Formats: sequence, structure tokens, C-alpha cells
Amino acid sequence: MKKNVLRVAPPDMSFAEDKDYARRLRTGELLPTLERGDRVVLDFQGVRFATQSFVHALVGEAFKRFGEEALNRIEFRGCSEQVRSIVELVVDYSLGGFSVAEPAAETRNGAVRRR
Repeated sequence: MKKNVLRVAPPDMSFAEDKDYARRLRTGELLPTLERGDRVVLDFQGVRFATQSFVHALVGEAFKRFGEEALNRIEFRGCSEQVRSIVELVVDYSLGGFSVAEPAAETRNGAVRRR
């Protein structure tokens, strides 16, 4: 299984909010990579802030389509605390909404991983 690294934003984008850009990255690179059975590293290096709608446009469909298996094949790297919080929220929501149970994802050293 191949591992592909995708830069989430151009170097000059420290605030990720463009949903159309996220959608193009999702449909052009993220989903095709997952459909081939490969792994994906979403590199958020340089992104200090992101909107929930940006992150949802980027990964929401992948988690709806591939379910919890997507947590085994998508790695979030270089996340600031704010971005990490948004990613965790979107991942948990995309995998079935909010519940009393433990969240499906956790963060460590700027990366989001499956619990």
C-alpha cells in the first residue's frame, strides 16, 4: 500500500477557509487515492487556522464513504492545536455524529490517529 503526502494548503495560506479549494483537493486527489487502496497523509504544515467547513469539505465524504477504515488510511500531520480540534470534531461528526462514547480520533504531536 502506497502512502501519498498531500499538502493541504499552499505555503502562503495560513488560514484555510476556501471550501472550493478543499473540494478540489478531495475530489482530485484524496478520494482517488483512497479508492486505489493507498494511504494518505494530509499535511497541514503552515496552516495555523482552519474553518470547520473547510475541513468538512476536505474529508467529510471520505469518512462517510469509507467509514472508520478511513482512520486507518488517512493521517493528519502538522496540525496546530486549533486545526487539530477542528479535525477531531469533523472526524467524529462524519463517523456518526456526537455520542456519549469516546471520540473515534485522538491527537498526538500534531497528528490525528484512530483510538
